[in-house]
Amino acid sequence: MITVTLDKHHLTRYAPTPSGFLHLGNVFSFLNTYHLAKASEAKILLRIDDYDQERVKKKYIQDIFDTLDFLEIPFDSGPKTLKEFESKYSSKHRKVNYTKALEILKSKNMLFACDCSRKKVERMHPKGFYTGYCQKRNLDFNLPEINWRTKLPFHHPVQIKTTDGWESGKTPGILNDIIVKKKDGLPSYQLASVVDDLTFGIDLIVRGKDLWGSSLAQIHIARHLGINDFGQSTFHHHQLIKNTQNRKLSKSAGDTSIQFLRKSGKKKTDVFRLLADQLGIKQPIESIEDFSNYCLQK
Repeated sequence: MITVTLDKHHLTRYAPTPSGFLHLGNVFSFLNTYHLAKASEAKILLRIDDYDQERVKKKYIQDIFDTLDFLEIPFDSGPKTLKEFESKYSSKHRKVNYTKALEILKSKNMLFACDCSRKKVERMHPKGFYTGYCQKRNLDFNLPEINWRTKLPFHHPVQIKTTDGWESGKTPGILNDIIVKKKDGLPSYQLASVVDDLTFGIDLIVRGKDLWGSSLAQIHIARHLGINDFGQSTFHHHQLIKNTQNRKLSKSAGDTSIQFLRKSGKKKTDVFRLLADQLGIKQPIESIEDFSNYCLQK
């Protein structure tokens, strides 16, 4: 394997979503972020992405703090408690930022209103890709049950800076004309995440390989939000931890959740060894630092 070489960066983030109890895959993402931050002299922000309010629960937010504390995974800024998160750091406090971004995109004729249901989209394309059905219907943005979509066609070419250098990518079909404002009036993950990265000044973004397409889509969105450095940010997409059926771990699968392992009597070192086994690491693993070589290889 080749060791990753990084330029200096200012800030990266842990960005868990509080829609379930954290699992080994989330921990692996944290460890990748920690080691890449350390290698590039970046600080780490804890940014809990509570964008999907229907799925957010206080017990899931608390679990994030409990997991980081139990595994002694450090960060430099962000909330330390549930109370502090709710009072200062929840995405609810940044609504004005999302609204401003949406209005900028709208003023540039980048958006259109869409009333298609998920079932309708699935009926129109065998893979569930959106076909652009509403682009020319000129629906009113203020109608009830309306999504706001940004014009992003199939396989849109995007340049992305990664830990391997600059690469060319094309947005996957599933992200065709992505939703940026949902029917419930809240911003989608794709819009809110990029706006938050801009707001906090994130310049090193670490996420799983399953979000490669999201990175490309978000670079496209940021390009139309005025002058900013988002397109110069460095992205690192790490491998995913899979279950025995070779599927990405789910937050609904309790036996790999850190909460389950902790309540079963597992210690911090037990969790790290279990993660190492999942990754096929043969050398002894006792601490965060022992993952350094693995996280800094590609």
